[in-house]
Amino acid sequence: MGDTKDPCISICKFDDRICIGCGRSKDEIKAWKKMDKPHKREVLAEAEKRLKAMGGKTRKKKKH
Repeated sequence: MGDTKDPCISICKFDDRICIGCGRSKDEIKAWKKMDKPHKREVLAEAEKRLKAMGGKTRKKKKH
């Protein structure tokens, strides 16, 4: 998992302070641009776990 690009998929709806689109917390989203790559990788790994735990609440980006 070497990619650290912003995982935002432009959904930005929150369930208990966690975005149902990308799985990051509001604090992680705010701090994203200032994070170094190792920290971003940690956040991405945690976000992926959160999205899996949320199950059916998550959404995919709409195709245009």
